[in-house]
Amino acid sequence: MSSQTQSTLYAKLLGETATIRWEELQPFFANGSLLWVDASLDLVAVAEAVAGDDQSKVATWLTSGQLERISAEHAEDWQRRDPYLWAVVVAPWVLVQERAGSAAMH
Repeated sequence: MSSQTQSTLYAKLLGETATIRWEELQPFFANGSLLWVDASLDLVAVAEAVAGDDQSKVATWLTSGQLERISAEHAEDWQRRDPYLWAVVVAPWVLVQERAGSAAMH
Protein backbone atom coordinates (compact mmCIF):
# COMPACT_ATOMS: atom_id res chain seq x y z
CA MET A 1 0.00 0.00 0.00
CA SER A 2 1.40 3.39 -0.98
CA SER A 3 1.94 6.08 1.62
CA GLN A 4 -0.69 8.24 -0.14
CA THR A 5 -3.23 5.40 0.14
CA GLN A 6 -2.27 4.92 3.79
CA SER A 7 -2.71 8.65 4.51
CA THR A 8 -6.13 8.62 2.84
CA LEU A 9 -7.17 5.51 4.78
CA TYR A 10 -5.89 7.02 8.04
CA ALA A 11 -7.92 10.19 7.43
CA LYS A 12 -11.03 8.14 6.56
CA LEU A 13 -10.70 6.01 9.71
CA LEU A 14 -10.02 9.06 11.86
CA GLY A 15 -13.26 10.58 10.58
CA GLU A 16 -15.12 7.38 11.50
CA THR A 17 -13.70 7.18 15.05
CA ALA A 18 -16.08 8.27 17.78
CA THR A 19 -16.79 8.06 21.48
CA ILE A 20 -19.20 5.35 22.49
CA ARG A 21 -20.69 3.85 25.63
CA TRP A 22 -20.02 0.33 26.73
CA GLU A 23 -23.70 -0.62 26.52
CA GLU A 24 -23.63 0.14 22.78
CA LEU A 25 -20.61 -2.14 22.32
CA GLN A 26 -22.02 -5.12 24.22
CA PRO A 27 -23.55 -6.81 21.13
CA PHE A 28 -20.15 -6.73 19.42
CA PHE A 29 -18.57 -8.22 22.54
CA ALA A 30 -21.22 -10.95 22.56
CA ASN A 31 -20.43 -11.99 18.99
CA GLY A 32 -16.66 -11.89 19.51
CA SER A 33 -15.89 -9.03 17.13
CA LEU A 34 -14.66 -6.49 19.68
CA LEU A 35 -10.91 -5.86 19.91
CA TRP A 36 -9.26 -3.91 22.72
CA VAL A 37 -6.40 -1.57 21.78
CA ASP A 38 -3.93 -0.54 24.50
CA ALA A 39 -3.97 3.18 25.32
CA SER A 40 -0.26 3.41 24.45
CA LEU A 41 -1.12 2.82 20.78
CA ASP A 42 -2.73 5.14 18.24
CA LEU A 43 -6.21 3.62 17.76
CA VAL A 44 -6.49 4.88 14.20
CA ALA A 45 -3.01 3.59 13.27
CA VAL A 46 -3.99 0.15 14.60
CA ALA A 47 -7.24 0.28 12.63
CA GLU A 48 -5.25 1.27 9.53
CA ALA A 49 -2.93 -1.71 10.00
CA VAL A 50 -5.89 -4.07 10.45
CA ALA A 51 -7.68 -2.64 7.41
CA GLY A 52 -4.50 -2.83 5.34
CA ASP A 53 -3.83 -6.41 6.45
CA ASP A 54 -0.41 -5.47 7.87
CA GLN A 55 0.15 -8.88 9.42
CA SER A 56 3.56 -7.99 10.86
CA LYS A 57 2.31 -5.04 12.92
CA VAL A 58 -0.89 -6.79 13.98
CA ALA A 59 1.04 -9.92 15.04
CA THR A 60 3.45 -7.80 17.09
CA TRP A 61 0.57 -6.12 18.95
CA LEU A 62 -1.23 -9.42 19.50
CA THR A 63 1.93 -11.05 20.86
CA SER A 64 2.68 -8.11 23.17
CA GLY A 65 -0.90 -8.03 24.49
CA GLN A 66 -1.47 -4.51 23.14
CA LEU A 67 -4.28 -5.80 20.90
CA GLU A 68 -6.65 -8.55 21.99
CA ARG A 69 -10.26 -9.66 22.08
CA ILE A 70 -12.12 -8.09 24.98
CA SER A 71 -12.07 -10.43 27.97
CA ALA A 72 -15.05 -11.01 30.26
CA GLU A 73 -13.10 -9.26 33.05
CA HIS A 74 -12.51 -6.24 30.84
CA ALA A 75 -16.20 -6.15 29.90
CA GLU A 76 -17.27 -6.34 33.53
CA ASP A 77 -14.88 -3.53 34.45
CA TRP A 78 -16.24 -1.28 31.70
CA GLN A 79 -19.81 -2.16 32.66
CA ARG A 80 -19.08 -1.08 36.24
CA ARG A 81 -17.11 2.11 35.47
CA ASP A 82 -18.75 3.31 32.20
CA PRO A 83 -15.58 5.09 30.97
CA TYR A 84 -15.12 7.13 27.80
CA LEU A 85 -14.37 4.69 25.01
CA TRP A 86 -13.28 5.40 21.46
CA ALA A 87 -14.21 3.00 18.70
CA VAL A 88 -13.72 2.54 14.99
CA VAL A 89 -15.11 -0.17 12.74
CA VAL A 90 -12.82 -2.19 10.49
CA ALA A 91 -15.24 -4.92 9.43
CA PRO A 92 -15.64 -7.50 10.77
CA TRP A 93 -13.94 -5.96 13.81
CA VAL A 94 -14.77 -3.07 16.10
CA LEU A 95 -11.59 -1.69 17.66
CA VAL A 96 -12.08 0.03 20.99
CA GLN A 97 -9.78 1.96 23.30
CA GLU A 98 -10.22 3.59 26.66
CA ARG A 99 -8.54 6.94 26.83
CA ALA A 100 -6.12 7.24 29.72
CA GLY A 101 -7.55 9.22 32.62
CA SER A 102 -11.03 9.17 31.18
CA ALA A 103 -13.98 10.03 33.37
CA ALA A 104 -17.36 8.36 33.34
CA MET A 105 -19.78 9.32 30.57
CA HIS A 106 -22.76 10.07 32.82
